[in-house]
Amino acid sequence: MFCKNCGKEIDDNAIICIHCGVSTQLNQRVIRVEEDGELGGLLTLVCFLAPIAGLILYLVWKDSMPYKSKQAGKWALIGFGANIAFTLLYVVFLLGVSPGFY
Repeated sequence: MFCKNCGKEIDDNAIICIHCGVSTQLNQRVIRVEEDGELGGLLTLVCFLAPIAGLILYLVWKDSMPYKSKQAGKWALIGFGANIAFTLLYVVFLLGVSPGFY
């Protein structure tokens, strides 16, 4: 492998170039995020509407696809929070409209 900064040949497993001292892991991390890709619209919707599915995807993908995993976990948390908020609004509305209902 060749150093991206100075162009000299270095070991394939090198973390830092021995010639110029620049890290080689930053370049590998960028490539990995690009290969990981976006979550996609349908999976985002599934994670939002069914937060347990987002949690499962997060746990399954956290090592192999960290970027997608983070997105799935984020949308699962947003969906869970929205579910709680809508439930509270529903209860407040139900109590406000018909106080003697229950």
